[in-house]
Amino acid sequence: MNVYIYTLGCRLNQAESEAIADSFSKNGYTMTSSDEADLIIVNSCTVTQKAEQKARRMIRLFAKNAEVIVTGCYAAVNPDEIKALSDRVTVFSLKEKASLLSLPQHISSALSAGLTLHEAIDSFTYRSSDPFAFDASSFQYHSRAYLKVQDGCDNSCGYCRTTIARGKSVSLSSDEVVERALKLEAEGFHEIMLTGVNLTMYDHEGEELGGLVEKLLAKLGSGMRIRLSSMEPDHVDDRLLDTLSDCRMQPHFHIPIQSASDKVLAIAGRRYSISHVDYIISRMRKAKDDPFIACDVIAGLPGEGDDEFMETYSFLSSHDFSAMHVFPYSPRPGTPLFNVKNRPAERVRDERAEKLRELSEEQSRKYLQRQLGKSVEILAEKDSTGTTGNYLKGRIILPDNRIPISGMIYKGEITSIDPVTVTVGR
Repeated sequence: MNVYIYTLGCRLNQAESEAIADSFSKNGYTMTSSDEADLIIVNSCTVTQKAEQKARRMIRLFAKNAEVIVTGCYAAVNPDEIKALSDRVTVFSLKEKASLLSLPQHISSALSAGLTLHEAIDSFTYRSSDPFAFDASSFQYHSRAYLKVQDGCDNSCGYCRTTIARGKSVSLSSDEVVERALKLEAEGFHEIMLTGVNLTMYDHEGEELGGLVEKLLAKLGSGMRIRLSSMEPDHVDDRLLDTLSDCRMQPHFHIPIQSASDKVLAIAGRRYSISHVDYIISRMRKAKDDPFIACDVIAGLPGEGDDEFMETYSFLSSHDFSAMHVFPYSPRPGTPLFNVKNRPAERVRDERAEKLRELSEEQSRKYLQRQLGKSVEILAEKDSTGTTGNYLKGRIILPDNRIPISGMIYKGEITSIDPVTVTVGR
């Protein structure tokens, strides 16, 4: 049977999708394209209205030719809306997502007993709510390994539904994290990305993320790269920042800033000051030579007047971000700011978002131009492409036109930025 997994949203969703794909693959299913799939699993997101709209559009499309299972954050907050899209759609709530790891065996048994695929899915009654059951040893869609160490969030930011969907913060024990990381290293992976809903909120029995990273660095070999997913500023401390100077920690960081106005941050329920973000960035640049630093920013949050927007624009411009993920503010049902009226008109919001995107494109070009001629390590992926330590996607050119081996790390020089090209063995 052919299976396809369609993932929206964060890197944690990607990590969980990989674990589900790993389970299907190990049970004899073929991971394939959506056009050829008998079963499609949609791992959804609810961060913005646009993410939900995209999920609905793809679910309708997929359900024309396949059985569809929908899980993820959107499935947690609007299950009935999703079920109404097609009678070929089955919803697994976010708390039930781990159950999908046991679904392949059940489907095989049910089909052998003469049930149809829809009947097989409908008869699956096992439910698991273990957020850390996602422990893949092979990855269908990425050459690096993903390791989930945290779930949920204790913050209640005024615009965010993630806390509603995911619940309170929980963390995997550091000993278990190390054990899983060592297993991935033994499997031959050369890079691990640590993921979570709010990764920097990691805290298991008083051991926070900095301590966890220290323990990983002490146990893993010299050839294992570690990459951190999105880092919320409020829990980034000196202990964590100190670990960044280790050569195995990759020079790629992503910070959800959202606004550079302390006034707007307070209205949005963000628990940090922009001066703390400034400190974090300075420490990152001290630890790494010209690292790739990306950020999230929301245009048009409640309380954002012209002065507050210019504070944000000036901060982003002066701090030379390598990329910015710009989101127009999207009021989300159930959040504290949903009914708040003191927000910019949609026209103004969209104009500000466009101005920020233009700034992002300008800064991304400048960052790329600075990389020309630099020596880098690049992790090979598919079709002779790869990802450098500072997260540039590009082609790999080997001597004698050899084909790069997926999952291997090569050392080379960036010889072109349009497109990005890493030449090995010059």
